Amino acid sequence: MTDQPIFDPEAWKLTDKQAELTARARALAAEKFAPRAPKYDREATFPTENYRDLAEAGLLGICIPESEGGIGADLKTYMLTAAEIGRYCGATALTFNMHVSSCLWTGDLLDKLDLDPETRARHHAMRRIHYRRVLEEGAIYAQPFSEGGAAAAGFKAFGTTALKVDGGWRVTGKKIFASLAGHADYYGVLCTALHSPDEEPSRRNTMYLAVPATAEGVKVVGDWDPLGMRGTVSRNLLFEDVFVPDEAQLMPEGVYAAAASRWPHMFMTLTPTYMGLAQAAYDFTVAYLRGEVPGMPPVKRRMYPTKQLAVAQMRVMLEATKAVWFQAISEARPDPSKDSLMRAWSAQYMVMENANEIAQLAIRTCGGQSMLRSLPLERLYRDSRCGSLMLPWTAELCLDKLGREALYEPGETDDD
Repeated sequence: MTDQPIFDPEAWKLTDKQAELTARARALAAEKFAPRAPKYDREATFPTENYRDLAEAGLLGICIPESEGGIGADLKTYMLTAAEIGRYCGATALTFNMHVSSCLWTGDLLDKLDLDPETRARHHAMRRIHYRRVLEEGAIYAQPFSEGGAAAAGFKAFGTTALKVDGGWRVTGKKIFASLAGHADYYGVLCTALHSPDEEPSRRNTMYLAVPATAEGVKVVGDWDPLGMRGTVSRNLLFEDVFVPDEAQLMPEGVYAAAASRWPHMFMTLTPTYMGLAQAAYDFTVAYLRGEVPGMPPVKRRMYPTKQLAVAQMRVMLEATKAVWFQAISEARPDPSKDSLMRAWSAQYMVMENANEIAQLAIRTCGGQSMLRSLPLERLYRDSRCGSLMLPWTAELCLDKLGREALYEPGETDDD
């Protein structure tokens, strides 16, 4: 039996494109990704086969603009589609986000900013190089972000630097938790541009450069044996005086800082994975209690009031999470209002925390057998626990931002 959509196209008033893409992703992930997910998790290996399927399905270019030969999905359309992938393989959905962001950020998001004509023309010429690689060569882009300090949270300049030299840039630094490390063709590195070795680093000078995985000086180091999201293979990346040409820029110099400031919803793109995991935990519980889990005896457990109450609690939590998340991604736009931004932080927090809360309830409700690794629920539990830790909007930072914004207006202090 085909699973119902997470967001029914009629009830949630999806566009034809959104309905088609979510259906395409759901069918592909249910048929191909779900059976492979246990192996990737058990062995902590990258879902290479899934990326071949994504390429064949035409989804690698989902956020490349139609004018450049892609599907042209906007932020909301992409996120609805990615949630269906996360429902069946969290690691694939999360790494897919790292790839897609290089196209989404340089495509729909920047197209909606008021860049001056010269900067826009330069950007379109540069992004065309990267889009061609994705569409014609099936290239996979990663997006190493974290460095172990405050830079990934937006509080200071990135420690990874790009020094301007003749014809390009010299990249030096380290990224941790770098999903797709050793498996991407290009690393979309966020780094600080320097025009002289003694220049003071500034967040305003953040650059976004595509570094080839085969470039001299690029190294993948360290082990990868985490609690969950094991198939992301997020090892450490070292960049030791790596030269990249000027056309390696994914955004013109100086543009990323403006985009990050004016398009804060761009940092919500980690959430679809966990929206999908929340739906998957609920779906499994219903199927288990109805005696409909494939490969298991058709034993019904739905008649017990305690089970019914638990499922009701899960449903309430799931519906509330879906509603806030859907509203937040529906109003995503440049320069959002304060209320809109607070709703985005609230949605981020709810998805990341509630996905794991629903998985916890699912394990308690389904009982001892649900802990077995032959069933997906314990993997959903482990994968869902990881979402609250992900920068730049961890669960803690979301609460911090919400509390401050609720109680202070811009520029206001306790001396006012």
